[in-house]
Amino acid sequence: MGTNEWGMWMGSFVGGLIIGGLFFGGLWWTLRRGLKAERPAMWFLVSWVVRMGLAVGGFYVVGNGDWRRFLICLLGFIGARVAVVRVTKTVPPLISPKAPTSPEVSNAG
Repeated sequence: MGTNEWGMWMGSFVGGLIIGGLFFGGLWWTLRRGLKAERPAMWFLVSWVVRMGLAVGGFYVVGNGDWRRFLICLLGFIGARVAVVRVTKTVPPLISPKAPTSPEVSNAG
């Protein structure tokens, strides 16, 4: 493999990272905003259309008709998913879990 091919593979991988970062970062952002919105269905629908359009268009451009470039782009996309999940785990949740309460359980001793 020549240096030109390595550049092509790395470009495909980085393209996948960018596409995945936009897709999964956008999903996280939509969840944070949409759960608080007055019309959450509109947030989720518009977000889905935009994210899918970016992802499909991005894969089309980066893949450039070559299945190997498409596959490497997909690996970058999956890598971005892993990264976004790790980064967003450190953010406090929007809805705090509540402890289950039942009549049988009492703190009065």
